[in-house]
Amino acid sequence: MKSFGNVIEPALDDIREKGHDLKGKWKKSVFKNHHQVVLELGCGKGEYTVGLAARFPEKNFIGIDIKGARIWRGAKTAWEKQYSNVHFLRTRIEFINSFFEEDEADEIWITFPDPFSRQRDENRRLTSPPFLNLYRRFLCNKGIVHLKTDNHQLYLYTLRVVKNNGLEIITSTDNLYSGQVENDILSIRTHYENLFLMEGKKINYLSFRLEKTREISNEGN
Repeated sequence: MKSFGNVIEPALDDIREKGHDLKGKWKKSVFKNHHQVVLELGCGKGEYTVGLAARFPEKNFIGIDIKGARIWRGAKTAWEKQYSNVHFLRTRIEFINSFFEEDEADEIWITFPDPFSRQRDENRRLTSPPFLNLYRRFLCNKGIVHLKTDNHQLYLYTLRVVKNNGLEIITSTDNLYSGQVENDILSIRTHYENLFLMEGKKINYLSFRLEKTREISNEGN
């Protein structure tokens, strides 16, 4: 994976005491432009990251995941296709603030994350208040967060968090491919999404704006 040139694999010691050297410098040092930065958290094989990059060459995309075997697939595809607007970062989402400065990202995609279905694990969900408050630190004010999932309970949970905290909802549907929502971006499908659809599962989608000054709480959830 190191031979691709589009993957960053920091050692834990590099970020434990201080931020990574690229913090605040992604546009200048990595992409060498001033385009918007879009993150995919828990990107898996990077199918969505690469798919978005192909459709929006005027934006920069970073896929983030801790599992190198998964990232390898997306990184290889992007490298072979010579997409200069794609990079991958191998790290845990909990450490994400070690890599991004305030207002450094413009948009976040969360596609088919682990739903952590047990109530006692709800703070591990990537759309839970603790994680949303992490994102507030580096996402620009009213930056967009997208959730795409086959898990209806995760969709409903996230929708409650968003509503209870007064965040602006852009799109919300519990059946993405019913024909009610027309958006070419949402037609990008991962390997697992195709499997879910073959099993007859409905795909849930929610997008909303995260306000920088509004701390997200669990109150009312």
